[in-house]
This record gives sequence, C-alpha cells and structure tokens, in this order.
Amino acid sequence: MKIEVRKPTQQELNSLGVSSWPIWTCGVSTFDWHYDETETCYLLEGRVTVEAEGKSVSFGKGDLVVFPQGLSCVWKVAEPVRKHYRFG
Repeated sequence: MKIEVRKPTQQELNSLGVSSWPIWTCGVSTFDWHYDETETCYLLEGRVTVEAEGKSVSFGKGDLVVFPQGLSCVWKVAEPVRKHYRFG
C-alpha cells in the first residue's frame, strides 16, 4: 500500500491550486472504497484511518494525501471530514 501523507507548505498548496478543487464532506462512518484513478486530497477538517493490505495509515487536518490508482481500502472516519480533492 503506497498512500502518501505529508504536511504541505502554503506555497505547494497554491502551486497545486488546491483552493479551487471541489470539497467533499463525510460524517463519522466506516466504508469500503476503491480508487479507479489516483486521488490527491487536502484535509481541511477531520481525522481518518485508512486500512488496506493489512496496514493502516492515519491522517487529519492539514495533511495532503495521495491515494494510488487501483487501491481498495476501508475508510474509518473518526472525526467529520471536509477535504479538497482532485482525481487524476
């Protein structure tokens, strides 16, 4: 499982154009998900643990996360999420 999680600089967020990406929200929940294409997202709020291939990765507010194409996982949303996202 190759989920990238990092704290981006404001300059990086600006260069990626994150503020113009759509926003997705989700309440506390657990659900299965499959990525048909790569997704990059930036969490404005929330805390999540994603489990895949027997491993787990946690991330939250202020993290930039990249999910690889083809990944099947389980999202465990511990605190309501609000994120910018981009596919491709």
